[in-house]
Amino acid sequence: MIKYEIKGGDLPVVVCYPEAGQCLKTERGAMSWMSPNMQMSTNAGGGFGGVLGRMVTGESIFMNEYRAQGGPGMIAFASSFPGSIIPYHVTPGNDLIIQKRGFLAMEENLQLSVAFQKKLGAGFFGGEGFIMQRVSGDGLVFMEIDGSCMKYDLQPGQSLIVDTGYLAAYTGNCTMDIQTVKGFKNAIFGGEGLFNTVITGPGTVYLQTMPIYGVANAIRPYIPTSN
Repeated sequence: MIKYEIKGGDLPVVVCYPEAGQCLKTERGAMSWMSPNMQMSTNAGGGFGGVLGRMVTGESIFMNEYRAQGGPGMIAFASSFPGSIIPYHVTPGNDLIIQKRGFLAMEENLQLSVAFQKKLGAGFFGGEGFIMQRVSGDGLVFMEIDGSCMKYDLQPGQSLIVDTGYLAAYTGNCTMDIQTVKGFKNAIFGGEGLFNTVITGPGTVYLQTMPIYGVANAIRPYIPTSN
């Protein structure tokens, strides 16, 4: 497994130290700095299925691979938004489902694909839409989260109700559904929207404290408009 350290506080960066021959895959343009012996190659990620899935999720169909040549290397990936970088060790049968913007980098043995929600209601009203990203295989993946990260380990049958946009990731053995806000006045005047996301265990849920859409809504009134 690749050695790494996460630095930078609320403006984080993960610095990875691959041994000779070890490789990291990432989104196009995610590399921040690296040692001279890191060799880059650009490829379509995951074959036809991976390309199709990445097109549907709005991501680039290409991924960059960085491999250490001739000895140990160093490469850094910085977050694109103030928040947190969270590492997760994916193992066979223990996939990770991530919001569309959440993937940052991963080891070579992992695959990134599309994760369709099994229930249409969860897809259309659950906050992140019908499609999220699934990471499978065996290795480390790094995800970026808006704001701070809150982690909850759910027991079998235990549920967590999450407001739209605060769900960052969850393990593949969890189930996702939506429920309507109860009560007419609550739904219309409560300011929380009509739907909430419900995640049910067993598994782990990662929540983000500062969704980027919330930041956009907060500063919108202060942005001058042209006449």
